[in-house]
Amino acid sequence: MNDAGRKIEAIAARPEKSPLLREAPSNIEAEQALLGAILVNNDAFYRVSDFLKPTHFMEPLHRRIYEVAGDIIRMGKTANPVTIKTFLPADSKVGEMTVAQYLARLASEAVTIINAEDYGRAIYDLAQRRSLISIGEDMVNIAYDAPLDMPPSSQIEDAERRLFELAETGRYDGGFQSFNDAVSLAIDMAGAAYQRDGGLSGISTGISSLDARMGGLQPSDLIILAGRPGMGKTSLATNIAFNIAQAYEGEVQADGSMKAKNGGVVGFYSLEMSAEQLATRIISEQTEISSSKIRRGEISEADFEKLVGCSQMMQKIPLYIDQTGGISIAQLSARARRLKRQRGLDVLVIDYVQLMTGSGKASDNRVQEITQITTGLKALGKELNVPIIALSQLSRQVESREDKRPQLSDLRESGSIEQDADVVLFVYRDEYYVKNAEPRRTAEEIAADIKTPEYLAWEEKMMKARGTADVIIAKQRHGPTGTVPLAFQAEFTRFEDLADTSYNQFIQDE
Repeated sequence: MNDAGRKIEAIAARPEKSPLLREAPSNIEAEQALLGAILVNNDAFYRVSDFLKPTHFMEPLHRRIYEVAGDIIRMGKTANPVTIKTFLPADSKVGEMTVAQYLARLASEAVTIINAEDYGRAIYDLAQRRSLISIGEDMVNIAYDAPLDMPPSSQIEDAERRLFELAETGRYDGGFQSFNDAVSLAIDMAGAAYQRDGGLSGISTGISSLDARMGGLQPSDLIILAGRPGMGKTSLATNIAFNIAQAYEGEVQADGSMKAKNGGVVGFYSLEMSAEQLATRIISEQTEISSSKIRRGEISEADFEKLVGCSQMMQKIPLYIDQTGGISIAQLSARARRLKRQRGLDVLVIDYVQLMTGSGKASDNRVQEITQITTGLKALGKELNVPIIALSQLSRQVESREDKRPQLSDLRESGSIEQDADVVLFVYRDEYYVKNAEPRRTAEEIAADIKTPEYLAWEEKMMKARGTADVIIAKQRHGPTGTVPLAFQAEFTRFEDLADTSYNQFIQDE
């Protein structure tokens, strides 16, 4: 072997240059200093407990000490080397020291409480870096050994999901959650409902009678809003989205982030209409100027001033529209994560499910593809902890029945939609069908204003149905099913509570 070859071998053999010998980033001294501070002064625990968890410690014994100390302090007792040692394995050794000796050593070399948070942040940051390394290693290994049926887009989506979870919560693994934590979350939810306007556990839709039956939109719920064409499902979704965004009131958290106290930040995927068409609908609803007049320019100077004023108000509300047609569930999820990270996100609206595509290979089986989409939406809602309102079409079998009120079986590709949904709402307007059933009159009858008994019966039915709509709660995991009557102004595409309180009552199913 020549000299050049020997030099290359010598460089390759240097341990400091070999990535295989690099150790995961950690700072055992910082862990020891923080634990010592907690054992000497339990107030140090509260300086770090809101962000630092036992899993963030590199040393397993340190994890156990921090966990036991935290449990003892939360019970209102004193955590020190004497009270903690009974909960740790007595026969364990730390070098030449017993656990009891090690605890005494930690306390004797403790830092002051002033430095506790700095040490806690250092431990947390190093744990984040170790998690990043783990995700990166998995990405490399999967990319090298990916099976043939796993497209790169699936790996990208999984990596982005894990990175998002790491950025949001400081951990990317799942696992079991203690029941104590679950109870604490339930109490926090009740406290938030008590403080929120209207006393709702979820986000208010802006329609009181609907909120009264649903308790608002609950976090992580998949809410299917379905109806036949012309029923107004997009109008109802638009009304709710605008109401939530307009009511947004932020509250600064301890870590500097913003959280919605009332209302929320809304992401609206408009797969059917353009952003301009959606904005026109909202402007029409708010200004009470017909959207058809706005499009044709048939407006007065006063109307135009109202439009300008409304547009200026709308520019300030946190409502974000994505008008990409045929978006896949993977793209939708990635953009939703990005919106939550950059602007915040409290409610997601998708108009509508049948215009979406799956993430995998193109499939001739549309039912399977819809299953993939609804399962993905349910998982996304849980991941982001936001309610998702997904609009859906109904099959034509509704039209062949005498009773046109929709049922769960009318959902197109209904199996997975009905199964994955936490809430299923149907929009039904009897006025639409009654209007189309108007009896024909001859020209002479119209000229003489002659009304046959058949026509008078239709007219009476039309009077009752005009300006009303029903939102049928066909499924609800958290409450009863039934029907909520609403008022509907077709000219402005607006749903609202009925003015007649005697009619505005909840009709519960038996």
